[in-house]
Amino acid sequence: MRIIVMEYPPCLEINPDGPANGTVIWLHGLGADGNDFVPIIPELRLPADRQLRFVFPNAPAIPVTVNSGYVMPAWYDIYGMDLLSKIDVDGILRSTDYLLKLVEKEIERGVAPENILLAGFSQGGVIALVAALRTDLPLAGIMALSTYLPRTVPVESPVPHRIFQAHGRMDDVVPWQAAADARRRLEGMGHEVSWHEYDMAHAVCAEEIADIREWLLGNL
Repeated sequence: MRIIVMEYPPCLEINPDGPANGTVIWLHGLGADGNDFVPIIPELRLPADRQLRFVFPNAPAIPVTVNSGYVMPAWYDIYGMDLLSKIDVDGILRSTDYLLKLVEKEIERGVAPENILLAGFSQGGVIALVAALRTDLPLAGIMALSTYLPRTVPVESPVPHRIFQAHGRMDDVVPWQAAADARRRLEGMGHEVSWHEYDMAHAVCAEEIADIREWLLGNL
């Protein structure tokens, strides 16, 4: 059996003025990097007294099959346009393990698990969801943005989670139906899903950012 050791680049961090009492770990999508969602932080207009640390991990650069083997930042390989057919389960679990190590690091830094929130867009959302479903830590919640949940990835549901799930009705990368299927599966596991859909493609819109703000304030 061949064991793949993957090097993950350092995370980008944005820290509060004082000690952090909560952490948001936010994963980017395919081909992007940790800077992708940094501009959204000011738009969230979160109260300074929340003292939140934002951690933006960077995916390793790997050949992506669907893009003719072009090397780009990716949490796992994508084999084809049908995201729910052949799945890179090993790659997903490898990145999930990495994310859970980042969670452990935050706990070691003094942030309680119930004040740690996982977020991810597209590929990053898959990793955030799978990580939450493979730990018994009582996390603050998960933001699953324009993403899906492959059925071939082994997950359990040891503790119920609060999940903000958002998707574009005109998404031509991750079909709306894939997100709806994930929602039904998550609710069937006993998770509390706050579902939001918007007239947008594979993106994030202003209305969504406003909804994220309200949900974050209620969960952190």
